[in-house]
Amino acid sequence: MPRLSRNEINFLGNRNIMFIISGILIVLSLAAIGIRGLNFGIEFEGGSSVDFNDAAGISIQDMRTAFEDAGENEAVIQTTNSNGVEGFLIRTTEVNPDAAAALAQTVADELGLSADSFQVTTIGPDWGADITRSSLIAFLVSIIVIIIYIAIRFEFKMGVTAIASLFHDVVIVVGIYALVGREITPNVIAALLTILGYSLYDTIVVFHRIGDNAEEAKPKCSLMKLANHSINQVFVRTINTTLVSLIPVLAMLFFGGETLKDFAFAMAIGLVCGSYSSISIAAPFYTMWKSREPKYAKLAKKYPDDLLPKRKLKNAEEGTTEV
Repeated sequence: MPRLSRNEINFLGNRNIMFIISGILIVLSLAAIGIRGLNFGIEFEGGSSVDFNDAAGISIQDMRTAFEDAGENEAVIQTTNSNGVEGFLIRTTEVNPDAAAALAQTVADELGLSADSFQVTTIGPDWGADITRSSLIAFLVSIIVIIIYIAIRFEFKMGVTAIASLFHDVVIVVGIYALVGREITPNVIAALLTILGYSLYDTIVVFHRIGDNAEEAKPKCSLMKLANHSINQVFVRTINTTLVSLIPVLAMLFFGGETLKDFAFAMAIGLVCGSYSSISIAAPFYTMWKSREPKYAKLAKKYPDDLLPKRKLKNAEEGTTEV
């Protein structure tokens, strides 16, 4: 029978604390999305981006003034630094390639930059709508396939709680993007889909251990106690997997180009959230739901839940109620 040793962490005994932390993070993320909104890249909304790859000595105000003088008052300007070379990434709403190129040339002339110091990319609104639709379809199909796979391989309850933890991760990642104002590009969507895979892997490992222990132990304990023991068995593995995965992601984030940084920023947040949600969301919700089944409800009554604090456990064993 699994026993909660002194060396094991009482994860599920403190599940309410984890629920509160996750709840606060989700509320803050939704608030950031609602108040600040999401900064979609031109791939989704259409427009033009001008990448000045060699603009040392030019300030953001210089760049903004040059665009305003050229008739573009709503340009979104970001600084870049690739391999020590300072530059700018400017997004405008211009969807005409010729007009966008002429605008960039006018700005370059005013700032004294050469014609080969910038690149212009223009995307029409129709293409952006197609990208948005394809991204949503990919996300929904992923969710459906995940539920079906887990339902067949394990059980439906595991599939539902796994999806709950995935939504937890996605909402927090998107909320942080809204808070810091980073652009959401196709690379970010790719990172979100990758995050689903990493988070799901951690969750499946926990679920698999719970299932194996339930079958092998023929438990003479509550499911909550067995699940907590299972989480402790795979906890070190989860930490090691996350740290190993973070190393190349952080390398991309700190040393990669802007395109890689978009991907790495989402991945770094998602990896941490995914590991956390497997323990704080998926496992507790599944265990609480599963404990209502007749078999495990009887075990819970027969074997007091020793994940409770000692005073509450003593009262439970004596059949008394704590006031």
